Formats: sequence, structure tokens, C-alpha cells
Amino acid sequence: MTPSSDLSVEEPKTAEAFLDKNEIYGELLVLRCRRGDAQAFRELVGTFERRLFYYLRRLTDDEEEAWDLIQQTWLKVLRGIHSLRDPRRFKSWLYSIARRTAADRIRSLAVDRARQDESNLEEIPDENPGPEDFENAGLVHYGLGKLPLEQREILTLFFLEEFSLAEISDILKLPVGTVKSRLHRARNSLRTVLAREGGHR
Repeated sequence: MTPSSDLSVEEPKTAEAFLDKNEIYGELLVLRCRRGDAQAFRELVGTFERRLFYYLRRLTDDEEEAWDLIQQTWLKVLRGIHSLRDPRRFKSWLYSIARRTAADRIRSLAVDRARQDESNLEEIPDENPGPEDFENAGLVHYGLGKLPLEQREILTLFFLEEFSLAEISDILKLPVGTVKSRLHRARNSLRTVLAREGGHR
């Protein structure tokens, strides 16, 4: 599924047919990290850092700040990975930590700069290349940059990061039904933006 062809709220297709060797290897890396294997931790960082940066870049309006948030996130992961009982949950656990880290920074900035409201963050320019497997990635990323933070985040998690509804529910700490309704509204908002820009099919 690509954003240019179908924005319906259905679970994204995954490579379950071949029981994803990368997933299994990732779980092994997590187990090795819990035993203090520094090389395994470096591999985890290398595996997730690019996509994690893209996600955090959608939540903040500054590239350097996004890199700082990534560093903070990995420090928290390193300190807390022993508490992760199920290695299969690592990815959603990682994104939950990243989201909380970004939320803490947003609240801090709101105190320092009274003019900034967390629920109405300024729209950010789409400067960063996204995943390379989307035919119409440029237009979709442009559209995301025009949406409110809440909608931008849920569309990024679902269509670009390919999390399931259940995983998004876990990351956002919301019921699956709420996730589905928010995703539906966000999809419609994105469709409106793309139509206005002449990119809607």
C-alpha cells in the first residue's frame, strides 16, 4: 500500500509470510543489549535512527532539536532496556519513549516561550527525505507538513512507519477505537490538502 493509491483505514500489509528475519534478529539484538552487549546496542541505533529521526522531525520544528531528542531517547533506552520484558515490543516501546521525550521538550518550551501552545505547534516545513518506497512521497510529505501535530503524528505512525492500530494505541496510550477515528479524520484532512494542491487522484 502506498499513500498515493489508498488512504483507507486498514491494517498495513506486512511481510509476515516469511516471518521477517529482521524482526527475529532485532529481538536477538534486544536480548543481547539486556546483557550489556555494546555492539548490539550500536546495531539497534543504526537500524532505527533514520526512521526515528523522521518521526521526531514531524513533532518538532527544528532539525537540531530533533537530533537532540534522539540522543535523549537512546540514553533512556539504554538505561531502561532491562525493564522491557518482551523483545517483540521493542519498536513500539522505543517510539513511546521518543514521544514522551518530545512531549517533555514541548512543555518545557511552552514555559519558556508563552506564545507557543503545545496543541497548536507551528506547521513545520518538509525538508527531510522520507522513506524511499513511496511513489508520491514528496506530495504526501508536503501534505503532512500542512496538518496539525496530532494528525501529522498519527498518519506518520500508520502510513510511513507502518505500525498497526494496536501498536499505535500502545504508543499514544489511547483506545484502538479512538486511534481509528483520529486516523479517519486525519486521512480526510490529508485528502483535502492533496486535493487543494492538485495532487488528489
